Amino acid sequence: MNFDKKNKVGSSKKSAFSKIEKIHPFEMMLYLAIMGVGVLFLMLVIAYLQTRTYDNGFSQIRMPKYFSLSTILMLLSSYTIAKAARYYKKDNLAKLKKTFLYTMLLGISFILVQVASWYEISQSGISFSGLAAGTYIYLISALHAVHLIAGFLYLSYLYFKTQHAAAEPIRMLLYIRNPYVRQQIKLLNTYWHFMDAMWVFLFLVFVFTLKP
Repeated sequence: MNFDKKNKVGSSKKSAFSKIEKIHPFEMMLYLAIMGVGVLFLMLVIAYLQTRTYDNGFSQIRMPKYFSLSTILMLLSSYTIAKAARYYKKDNLAKLKKTFLYTMLLGISFILVQVASWYEISQSGISFSGLAAGTYIYLISALHAVHLIAGFLYLSYLYFKTQHAAAEPIRMLLYIRNPYVRQQIKLLNTYWHFMDAMWVFLFLVFVFTLKP
């Protein structure tokens, strides 16, 4: 009985390690980067929440209306990028390009709306160097935008790469049979969905801590 249990435990550990070993190094690097970014934002959110205890002017800060619009744009971009892997498997580069393009436009719109949100905050009298809570709102939303821009640059690279491959049949054939491209699209999806989930989390934090 004990011998069988030991075998089962050993086999489960072995299977867990075998799954980890099968993960591509690029994918593992992305997961580690995501963990690091997640910890960074978690620390910033904790610091932001702590300002409520000693910042007398915290109650003056209102929830920027543009944050709601940026959340909708982020969710839409996550929906469009999710279709990329399916179109690639179907060898439909025309729709794959459109998916990348729509996601790029939504990403640009998100950044512009974030800029409008910062302007809205500044118009209410909250500057970056003023209240500590206001500083954290600027910092947290700006850092998220910077990380999204990094994903946007990679998305732009894949878009132009797909456009170049779709121009000639031979290049298109090589492109749609390339496992490295499939992995690139998968990594992009993982990162973009993470940034989407991160912003929804930040948005909810702001909703429950700021005045409407």
